[in-house]
Amino acid sequence: MSADDKYEQENDMASGDVPAGDPIDNDYVSRPGQSEVPVVKDDAAVEEPTETAEPDSDEALRRDDTEAIDQSNIISGRTRGAGPSGGYREPGDEEGLPANDGTSSNS
Repeated sequence: MSADDKYEQENDMASGDVPAGDPIDNDYVSRPGQSEVPVVKDDAAVEEPTETAEPDSDEALRRDDTEAIDQSNIISGRTRGAGPSGGYREPGDEEGLPANDGTSSNS
């Protein structure tokens, strides 16, 4: 038996790769007046937000998409591809530059 096999045999968890012991530990649950952020017990019921039996189905994903898209925030198609009202023109050589008054820009 190799040293690696011996190490694993001595240090592997009991019953396969499942840790032994009690998986529920409620020692950290908040007591009244102790904390502003409540911490619930491990065995407390958790609300299930999905109402369908198959939350990963195509139908559920389509429904999620339609609920998530804000139709009032979509730009209408008539602005798509519209150019400027005055047409396009080439900018001038000095356009957008400060006036040359002989001083450096680092002053």
